[in-house]
Amino acid sequence: MSECEYWNPSDCVGTPECPPRCPRFIDKHGRALSIRGYRVKDRTALEAMYHSYGTAHRAQGLPPITDRRIGEWLDHLIENGDNVVASGDDRIVGHAVYVSGTGEPELAVFVHPDDHDKGVGTECCKQAIARAAAAGHESLYLSVERTNRRAVAVYKRLGFETVEAKGSEMRMRLALSAPAAQELRLVQ
Repeated sequence: MSECEYWNPSDCVGTPECPPRCPRFIDKHGRALSIRGYRVKDRTALEAMYHSYGTAHRAQGLPPITDRRIGEWLDHLIENGDNVVASGDDRIVGHAVYVSGTGEPELAVFVHPDDHDKGVGTECCKQAIARAAAAGHESLYLSVERTNRRAVAVYKRLGFETVEAKGSEMRMRLALSAPAAQELRLVQ
């Protein structure tokens, strides 16, 4: 399937050929982005996003700092996860992944600090949730720092519920059969 020209997807009704969620996204500043599955050719741009991430926005030790650790971490995520990237302005500005291990898949999302508060992270989460539901997973979980109020609020709006809170972290879970998760599969 080839990608279409950008338009505001708010009136899109989709087609049977569409992915689980429309890859076109207009951020809160009117910038057109594509949020789609990771491709091998995205690797250099994804590494560049993480190299310029800055230490102030890292949480729970992620993303890693050194070139070697970033490379190893991305190798693991790409090999073991379902990755989506948000691209615009000839660069990757966001990355979400759910990793299926020996149990419930874990969701993680990262947005370049220059692109915070524009809806990119929320849409990356919606894309990953829609893909996980379409792949037949029953639920997703995530871990988040309790003090990251913005992220916690986004996850709650998406339907995640707190299932455990210990120390500085909380674990949240989303049942993909829940109405909130099913609505995310629709086009915007």
